[in-house]
Amino acid sequence: MDIGMLFSDSFGYAKEAVWGKWVKWILLLISTIIFPLLMGYELMVMRGEKPAPELGNWLKLFIDGILYLIIGIIYSIPIIIVAMLTMGSGFFAMLSGDPSAVMAGIGVMLIGFIITLIVTIIISLISTIAVVRFAREGKFGEAFNFGEILGKIKSIGWINFFIKILVLGIVLTIIVMVINMIPVIGQIIYFILIPVIAIFTARYVSLIYDSA
Repeated sequence: MDIGMLFSDSFGYAKEAVWGKWVKWILLLISTIIFPLLMGYELMVMRGEKPAPELGNWLKLFIDGILYLIIGIIYSIPIIIVAMLTMGSGFFAMLSGDPSAVMAGIGVMLIGFIITLIVTIIISLISTIAVVRFAREGKFGEAFNFGEILGKIKSIGWINFFIKILVLGIVLTIIVMVINMIPVIGQIIYFILIPVIAIFTARYVSLIYDSA
């Protein structure tokens, strides 16, 4: 499935999920405040249900959302460690006050930043598939079944996967920036659209997962 089809399907899916269903939209906005609920609903979308599932079983949504959050935290730990190891020495060198040490520190920080960025991209791709796998299998441990996760990414194609996620990130960033530039009501509009963006994104990555 090409990027155009991914966006078209995901937009139609998100629109159908909330448009004209104002009670559901309001409940999703409340879930945005109690954010594990919205994360739990995203997992329901990632299971590939079509049309978008209705809200229900709030306790399960909350627990699933907490597990989703924990998975994200665990996957962020290697990134934090790499950042500390690669940029930490450069940071302290910059604090020394010695001009040569400061210059060396800047160089170390730059190299460390590049290494951290690469690691972040790789782990972000892995964690994205990990979350969808958790949603599909319903088992926490499946989010760390690296053999299956890496096999799925290989089937999708690392470069293909990266490009599709990159385009998604760029488009969403532009949309959010434009909305927030609207005087006075920009923040309100953004808040109202958070559930739509969440559903859109969950559907998008679910389709990528199924494209393997």
